[in-house]
Amino acid sequence: MSTVTDPRPLYRDALAWVDTLFAQVRPEQMTDPTPCPQFDVRALLGHLVATVDRGRVIGSGGDPLSIPEFLTGVPDDAWRAELERAQAHYRKVWSDDDVLDRSVVAPWGTVPGRAAVLSNLNEALVHGWDLSAATGLQTEPDAALVEAAFAVARRSIPAARRGGRVPFGTVVESAPDASPLERLANWSGRETAAWRR
Repeated sequence: MSTVTDPRPLYRDALAWVDTLFAQVRPEQMTDPTPCPQFDVRALLGHLVATVDRGRVIGSGGDPLSIPEFLTGVPDDAWRAELERAQAHYRKVWSDDDVLDRSVVAPWGTVPGRAAVLSNLNEALVHGWDLSAATGLQTEPDAALVEAAFAVARRSIPAARRGGRVPFGTVVESAPDASPLERLANWSGRETAAWRR
């Protein structure tokens, strides 16, 4: 497992898990609701792909807001191919180690490149939890990956600083038997109780 010094392997592993979710979504689930209230399953797939694509733009020095919040117009059987395409372009941009220390413009401000990758990591894992819960897949990534991401989230998204430019809700208390991924989702403000199976 990687350290936070180079978060790219963590994000790669998170996206590999998300890819397994994309592969299992059934066409009849596309309009189902998700724990992220503004997205149905189709919109959530589009948001996950757009997040990877925004990361590519961030790493190349562009304006991340030039990429819409979620991709549309993709045939239901082509989402996985879109995710793979976005990942390939992302990896090409971020293959240069210097990008990690370069100042980049993210939607929330100017940050070091590694901070942008870490934000994408949290986004992939929490929205991956949303997708897993909405589709009943009940699959989780490696616990060590989630714990590494959670350690970063506790530092970078403090409980006291929520709302406004910080797009996270209040921390939700986790159930005693919550998995590491559910705890990360709760820390990120996600109400998970109604989605537990």
